[in-house]
Amino acid sequence: QVHLVESGGGSVQPGGSLRLSCVASGETYINACMAWFRQTPGKEREAVAGVTSFGAKNYADSVKGRFTVSKDNAKITLDLQMNNLGLEDTAVYYCAYRQFCQSWSWMTQSEYLNWGQGTQVTVST
Repeated sequence: QVHLVESGGGSVQPGGSLRLSCVASGETYINACMAWFRQTPGKEREAVAGVTSFGAKNYADSVKGRFTVSKDNAKITLDLQMNNLGLEDTAVYYCAYRQFCQSWSWMTQSEYLNWGQGTQVTVST
């Protein structure tokens, strides 16, 4: 069993920045695949960014150039630096973990067996 805890959410004005962190504990695997997803009310949960088991970083088109994902394999943490935030980035952000993934499969939500409780990010004027 893997336990995930997210932190770093909050409120920010458009154009601002936030940094999310996720810490994994329990029966973790050093080369696990970890990713960030987000969801707004009434919408499907969507992939945001992730790091594959081979260390490849992947991003949704909507966040490319603005968000940076990083993973610490020693500490089993996943961070998401979010810059130039827009109103459309408002959502609950979830950290997810699975033992293995590649770049072509990191967005497949059903393959992630472990999820954090979520952290709210609100971008408003």
